[in-house]
Amino acid sequence: MTDTLSIRAIKPEQTYPLRHSVLWPDKPLDYVKVDNDSEGYHVGAFLHDDLVAVISLFVDGQTARFRKFAASPAHQRRGIGTQLLNHTIAEARRLGATTLWCDARLDAADFYRRFGMKAVSDVFYKGPIPYARFEMVL
Repeated sequence: MTDTLSIRAIKPEQTYPLRHSVLWPDKPLDYVKVDNDSEGYHVGAFLHDDLVAVISLFVDGQTARFRKFAASPAHQRRGIGTQLLNHTIAEARRLGATTLWCDARLDAADFYRRFGMKAVSDVFYKGPIPYARFEMVL
């Protein structure tokens, strides 16, 4: 990638447009909001001034969970998600977490496996989309 990528903290509201357009475009915008968004750490990946990927981290003691990880389709498969998840893993460690988990769409399972995450649940569905809980020790 030749463009300069910057990763920085953002407000929860800044995540909503990408969460909506990438993850649940057929649902109302409120569907992509998380009840405890105000308690999370929200991070965006920017190319120049364009927000191209988002992720939200929630830490509860030694357990951290990331949610609503979304990258603009035009910027997928360029290493941006990898950099954003690496940043999130480091942040979870910095905040004292020893375990990190997410509900992963099965079509993205190989991506999470590259980070050492493993499926620790049976398959479940959110609407028609199959998921499993993926977890890693930090």
